[in-house]
Amino acid sequence: MSEERETRVVMISPNSTITPDQLVREVHAMGKELTVKETCYGTLIEGPKGMVREVLAALRKKHPYDVFSKVRAYPAGDPRRCRAQHGTRPGFSQLEAEWEALPLIQHGIQCIDRGDKFEVPKEKEKLPVDEFKKICEAS
Repeated sequence: MSEERETRVVMISPNSTITPDQLVREVHAMGKELTVKETCYGTLIEGPKGMVREVLAALRKKHPYDVFSKVRAYPAGDPRRCRAQHGTRPGFSQLEAEWEALPLIQHGIQCIDRGDKFEVPKEKEKLPVDEFKKICEAS
């Protein structure tokens, strides 16, 4: 992938009501000359870096808490990764873990935007051994 082109994974939070099909249609409706591929978790968008970033900005503006993206190392349809061409899917477990964490990230961003304050929890003190023994022996 050259520096002029970029492929991005655009994931929809599990808490969102948007479907991958709706997301792909929104991207196509923008009329940009991009490669757009629907996936089970969202879409792949590939094209000139500036155009991809422009589309991402528009998606984030419309769905500020529902859509997340990251750079993908391989272009869409790359034979090394495409299942249609018997490619491997070594990063799927990582992608799945990230997808499951999106509701937490979504909630955090919403709290920041509302201006909620976060207090760092106080460090827990270690329980003295004698007190631990008393607890154990009390049962």
